[in-house]
Amino acid sequence: MTDIHAPEQIENIPVGPTASRGLGWWGVWCLVSTEAALFAYLLFSYYYFAVQFDVNWLPQGHAPSLKLALPDTIVLILSSVALWWGDRGVRRGSRAQNLAGIATALILGVIFVVVQYFEWSAKTFSPRSHSYGSLYFTITGFHMAHVVAGLGVLLTILVWSALGYFNPR
Repeated sequence: MTDIHAPEQIENIPVGPTASRGLGWWGVWCLVSTEAALFAYLLFSYYYFAVQFDVNWLPQGHAPSLKLALPDTIVLILSSVALWWGDRGVRRGSRAQNLAGIATALILGVIFVVVQYFEWSAKTFSPRSHSYGSLYFTITGFHMAHVVAGLGVLLTILVWSALGYFNPR
């Protein structure tokens, strides 16, 4: 049978963890650790091939171009700054700042995905061309999957923020 609680009892339920570190905090750190290990392994593979085969393993014998990668990185960093600014807004009780920060981060994330698509389209090789192509598309593909998942989370948080689910508490 379900217990029925009076509204005054529900208001006394703790919002966050009762200990110094909640289960969610540990879960996030485990997620970050495993994702960092994944990218460390992928980047190790890239540098391993670079050391083993010198510049001969690179397409056309030159280093990757930063023509689109550098602006795309700047866009991604700016989206992180916008999200941080939006987070400060909710901590100050400013829903408008919170929504503006999250929306800006979401828009910049979409711009990142579009620019990454153009960067992939400009490549003269595919994942099947050679080891460099395989590693390039695997590493950037995993990164793109993280960004797309983050965009889904940002969209959810934007809707929840617009509905007033978050407050300074």
